[in-house]
Amino acid sequence: MRVAALLLVAAGCANQTSNTDWRVAGGDPANTRFSSLDQINVTNVARLKVAWTYHTGDGPGEIQATPIVVDGVLYTTTSALAVVALHGASGKLIWKFDPRTTHDARRTAVSHVNRGVVYWADRGDRRIFFSAGRRLYALDARTGRPIPAFGDSGSIDLAAGLSREIGEAYVVATSPGAIYKDVLIQGMRVGEEEGSAPGDLRAYDVHTGAIRWTFHTIPHPGELGYDTWPAGAWRTAGGANSWAGMSVDTARGIVYVPTGSATPDFYGGARVGANLFANSLLALDAATGKRLWHFQTVHHDLWDRDLPAAPNLVTVTRGGTRVDAVAQIAKSGFVFLFDRQSGKPLFDIVERPVPASDLRGERAWPTQPFPVKPVPFARQGITVADVTEQQARFRTLRNAFFAPPSREGSIVLPGFDGGGEWGGAAVEPETATLYVNASDVPWIAAMRESAHVSPLAGGSGPETGAAVYAISCAKCHGADRRGRDRAPPLNTVTTRLGVRDAREVLDWGRGFMPSFTSLPVAEKTAVLEYLGYAMQPADTAGWISHPRTVSPYEFAGYERWRDSSGYPAIKPPWGTLSAIDLNTGDYRWRIPLGEFAALRARGEPPTGTEQYGGPIVTKGGLVFIAATQDAKFRAFDKTTGRLLWEATLPAPGYATPSTFAVGGKQFVVVAAGGDKLGSKASDTYVAYALP
Repeated sequence: MRVAALLLVAAGCANQTSNTDWRVAGGDPANTRFSSLDQINVTNVARLKVAWTYHTGDGPGEIQATPIVVDGVLYTTTSALAVVALHGASGKLIWKFDPRTTHDARRTAVSHVNRGVVYWADRGDRRIFFSAGRRLYALDARTGRPIPAFGDSGSIDLAAGLSREIGEAYVVATSPGAIYKDVLIQGMRVGEEEGSAPGDLRAYDVHTGAIRWTFHTIPHPGELGYDTWPAGAWRTAGGANSWAGMSVDTARGIVYVPTGSATPDFYGGARVGANLFANSLLALDAATGKRLWHFQTVHHDLWDRDLPAAPNLVTVTRGGTRVDAVAQIAKSGFVFLFDRQSGKPLFDIVERPVPASDLRGERAWPTQPFPVKPVPFARQGITVADVTEQQARFRTLRNAFFAPPSREGSIVLPGFDGGGEWGGAAVEPETATLYVNASDVPWIAAMRESAHVSPLAGGSGPETGAAVYAISCAKCHGADRRGRDRAPPLNTVTTRLGVRDAREVLDWGRGFMPSFTSLPVAEKTAVLEYLGYAMQPADTAGWISHPRTVSPYEFAGYERWRDSSGYPAIKPPWGTLSAIDLNTGDYRWRIPLGEFAALRARGEPPTGTEQYGGPIVTKGGLVFIAATQDAKFRAFDKTTGRLLWEATLPAPGYATPSTFAVGGKQFVVVAAGGDKLGSKASDTYVAYALP
């Protein structure tokens, strides 16, 4: 490592008395996303200018990371899962670590997004933790080099130590873990399909990588919740994982962990029961992993209603008494508020009847929990009057909140991505105001009888590949291979991915695409030939298949419900930003967030857009947020919701920003990678400051 790079780190450390950090992706262990900085404030924010721009050099692509800043040094990740350290005042590179240069490069190259890194320090020992593929790395924060004493030469396998062997099943970590003293509590993302890995939550020794404790989110015999699954489900069931991050009450030693759905996401015939601890907020002893309390926000999930973001710790006033609370946003648009110590709801939560399923073998749970307050921050239902032009189709769909997926199709509103999503919420501690953005667009959940392509008897080639594609791929990527919604186009995939990378995507999945290790090798080869790859014998060497049980139904694919112009099929707003007083459960304000230039040119008021990324709030009276399809980065008056400043990013900032000060100067920084929802892509981080 260059001497100059080390001097830059040393300079940042020496100047720490005039720095104000953003040491955790959520701003602090409590995940408030609040900064006490006020140099940039409501009186001068309109003067913000670009202070520096950093291009990762890894090519344009989705960047979801929130940078952390410690002693003037900014640490973050790139679209290619490299970690960089930058000088916070200038954006100049200090060091870069690329996991693709390690011994496990095959499993880190193309597997997932990353939402940030973790910093830990004890005297002279300073470490950065992050994940790429199945590996969890510990890097020296000064140099970016892996720490040899941690795990296997600086990394550990996230699949090691799970409650059962998972073979090649998909396991990654998209969100940073949480530090409590000398343990790193780490969640993970697993597949969405049948045969996926279990969502065991682990705590690792920060020095060695050894597992300190494990919490089984799919209970084992004798554990609480075992009777909410079929007997022995822990041996085969998957999911109930925590992919969204977590929050820590450092004084109490409690970690608050949100979990996702059991798998497969949309058909639960093989997992009859409420399925604890899926879709739950868990309060665990951070030192031991012992359960203190829990609340399940969705019973027997059939809608992919994962808890999507780390909860926010906040102190509220109830009846004149100050109560330490934890607020959990949900994809559904609900906010659940609990006493942080006891788990008692601070606003009543009632169980209400919901529709039954008409699918063979499915036993949807008869009730679901509804908080009385706050009212949902996203729409949960529509009428024919809300539909812009597809009234005939509307009448063919099941239209009820919590209507299970069906063969005719069920409206899911908020959609599969929320409502609330992984960008999370921010809280202002003095007023206990929660700021949360929401996408407000409908999706369709349709099921079909499971199809199965029998193992081929020596057959191959594009014709066979077309049949495999029609059954296994077209439901998401489209029959014309042009892509739709979450799924990218495949008619040009050979120009973007080499054959080895394409093979790894089939095996490991990518983004929302599941792994396809269950397809026979001949079928995987055939589908790649159909997509235009000239497969050679060496390209299939070592390729394996793990057949799994097939459900009687399968999901028909992710579909945003759109009109003929490509806009959401219901009247706006399609995206909002809200401020909620958690003391009372009442709204301070709510506004549309984002706009479409073509509609604005026609004189339409702001409609809001779908969003990825969340807000931060500052003592300067500001809420900063990017997240929208229009590539804007905005600042609002936190008291009124009035827009005070906006700038155009190189590409949409589908990430949550952070703010920090170096040498007495405050900066606000956000990733601008774009590359979702048909947006342009970039490789850029942009920092703003006052001139």
